Amino acid sequence: MKSTVLMRKPGRVQEIVGALRRGGGDRLQVISDFDMTLSRFAYNGKRCPSSHSILDNSRIISEECQKELKVLLHHYYPIEIDPHRTTSEKIPHMVEWWTKAHNLLCQQKIQKFQIAQIVRESSAMLREGYKMFFNTLYHNNIPLFIFSAGIGDVLEEIIRQMKVFHPNVHIVSNYMDFDENGFLQGFKGQLIHTYNKNSSVCENSSYFQQCQGKTNILLLGDSMGDLTMADGVPGVQNILKIGFLNDKVEERRERYVDSYDIVLEKDETLDVVNGLLQDILRQGDQMEMQGS
Repeated sequence: MKSTVLMRKPGRVQEIVGALRRGGGDRLQVISDFDMTLSRFAYNGKRCPSSHSILDNSRIISEECQKELKVLLHHYYPIEIDPHRTTSEKIPHMVEWWTKAHNLLCQQKIQKFQIAQIVRESSAMLREGYKMFFNTLYHNNIPLFIFSAGIGDVLEEIIRQMKVFHPNVHIVSNYMDFDENGFLQGFKGQLIHTYNKNSSVCENSSYFQQCQGKTNILLLGDSMGDLTMADGVPGVQNILKIGFLNDKVEERRERYVDSYDIVLEKDETLDVVNGLLQDILRQGDQMEMQGS
């Protein structure tokens, strides 16, 4: 299926891209969601797994537990994406879902070493063009902040196995807490769900202090909850928000186009993002050449 690029205000997008281009790589940082944003939503018509579902559907989870997790999914996912409910109406349901799912996982005697195995055995895929995306950011010293309501240990392992876990990558997510015998006993820190991805859960992060001067942001997400991911960043001058519209396209198109600067509909690649990065960085190169 052909992907579509949608923009409510193409002129405004051009202005922001122009500002990002003038700032070049030195001023830029990227803030991105992981599941269904950097990872693929579908491949050959088949849904790809999220960091939660890789674990939920793996052989290390009992059949009984898998059934219970599916019941939760069928109950809460429609609430998560319901265009007729407000975010504040959804939040208590999301907290309930994540808490119940995490509690079920903690009863499963999951061991740390098993994470790499289940990722290897899963059908997890990053979007086409991921190597160029991760490598371009790394080689140009552009920080990549991945803000995920998924499972940190799983998504970090996916990035490692794809050989793109570079030193410029920083992840804030739900990380597992293992006891002294290496069994999962809980999750560290504050729970991160779809609708609290903002400064409230990463105020302890000294990360953005280290990124002072990186006042231009490229934000990548796939849900309305991802729009707040840059809220905790001090001194933002320009921000370009790119949204992947993967699912329930017809009923959600309007809201996405109103909220994101660029909407990528049914696009399983990072082509648009990579094109923008090349554009932003090329201008910086030219300015350097003129200055030398």
